[in-house]
Amino acid sequence: MGLAGLDLGDWIQIDGHYAAEMAEKQRLLTDRHEAVFGALPGSEAMGAEVLALLVGHLPRRYGERFTVEGDDEAMIERETGRRVALRDLGLHPLDRAGRLVQEDLCLMASAAEGEPYRLVAASLCFPSRWALADKLGRPLSAIHGPVPAYEDKLAGAMDRFFALLKADRPVWRTNWSIHDDPALFQPSAHGNRPLDPPLSAGDAGGRMFLRSERQTLRRLPVTGAILFTIRTYQCRLDAVAAEPARAAILADALDAMPPETLAYKGLTGHRPAVVAYLRAAAAVAGA
Repeated sequence: MGLAGLDLGDWIQIDGHYAAEMAEKQRLLTDRHEAVFGALPGSEAMGAEVLALLVGHLPRRYGERFTVEGDDEAMIERETGRRVALRDLGLHPLDRAGRLVQEDLCLMASAAEGEPYRLVAASLCFPSRWALADKLGRPLSAIHGPVPAYEDKLAGAMDRFFALLKADRPVWRTNWSIHDDPALFQPSAHGNRPLDPPLSAGDAGGRMFLRSERQTLRRLPVTGAILFTIRTYQCRLDAVAAEPARAAILADALDAMPPETLAYKGLTGHRPAVVAYLRAAAAVAGA
């Protein structure tokens, strides 16, 4: 699982892409709301707890950027003047929370001790090859069904981890893939898909994108639900290739990737061109 302890001071990450990504979130929440937000009945208190945590955290951690107006009436983003109503009863509290940060927010909860954790609510504007409608209400095992070897190698550990996670022991992890599409909203399924024209080592740097997710998990102390955040970062592959050591590391990782993982990540057909590009970039830069 690759978990590490999380300093809650670094729980939420904000960078120079904040304005653009929040504008994209707003567009998706306006035009594609049912695709990017979903919640089961009974998840409102969990969402309210997440919203309260963010309302407390953001002005404290990013006071130069955020301020709260009135008695928790609205969050104001100082640079742009953007105002997010915190008491808009027309929105689920998790929907309101998702409009504050670049992270996607997913709530997992168990109906009773010993019962599996299920996805009960999510503000998911930037999915990486999965659709919220396919996962909402489903348990961990079904959510991760497409992941290679999940049932054999990870299912038991994941179930135990979710059952035992303590509110004072939040964690984080990362994952990565290489996509042929720079869109942040990618609800299409995992797997291979051809490119037209076909990818070559000569154009891989400009056509492929390294996409990474920083994920955090913390148990909410009041409701007992688990909040899973997903912060998406990406750059063109030529940005990686500009650093020869990193290009070589990424090429090695792709060469070592088993066939089933390549297929899951949609890299079976792209790997030869991508690896050739990275090896050439590392050699030229190194020389």
